[in-house]
Amino acid sequence: MEHRKIPVSHMLSYKGRTITVSGPRSPEDLKALHMHHDLDAFRKPIEQQEALIEIASLPEGRIITAVEDGTIVGYVTFHYPDEMELWSQGGMMDLIELGAIEVSNDYRGAGLGRLLISTAFEQEQLENCIVFTTEYYWHWDLKGSGLDVWAYRQMMERLMKTVNMVWYATDDPEICSHPANCLMVRIGQEVPMSSQETFDRVRFRQRFMY
Repeated sequence: MEHRKIPVSHMLSYKGRTITVSGPRSPEDLKALHMHHDLDAFRKPIEQQEALIEIASLPEGRIITAVEDGTIVGYVTFHYPDEMELWSQGGMMDLIELGAIEVSNDYRGAGLGRLLISTAFEQEQLENCIVFTTEYYWHWDLKGSGLDVWAYRQMMERLMKTVNMVWYATDDPEICSHPANCLMVRIGQEVPMSSQETFDRVRFRQRFMY
């Protein structure tokens, strides 16, 4: 299948700062940048930058960044689901995970989250894919945001809905382990019915086991 990677770029002004949101970024682009010290939600900033470079080198990998003066202040990742996860069990070439989204504390409130995600979907780049994200409350920055679990969940839902991702039911044990966890999905207009049916089997494993 074709993984469309069409460069898109936007300029955003925030509190006198000029931020460039662009992607998909190449590994070479990412190597030339620095990581903001606040971007440590998943691992140390330097290790996270290495992970972004690795994802960008994958055929399906897609990294969108927010950059100010050569420093990455926000990013979003797209890639195939991990081989150890339930979502890889359908062997689908057109199932892409929106994996991580992170914005530095100093830049929250600028609308970077929405712009990072929407940039990835421009030029119909992902219309031939099912894009999903798994929201787990233990990944959320409840302390930094000052929000409780349910307010944070509502915030994430609003964010994903900006690109028409909607809530989908599943019997995945991790998602079912807490009522705030959720699966959100966007099915591109070019995705064949056969892929949609395979995805249904993946998200309801228990139903098809017997």
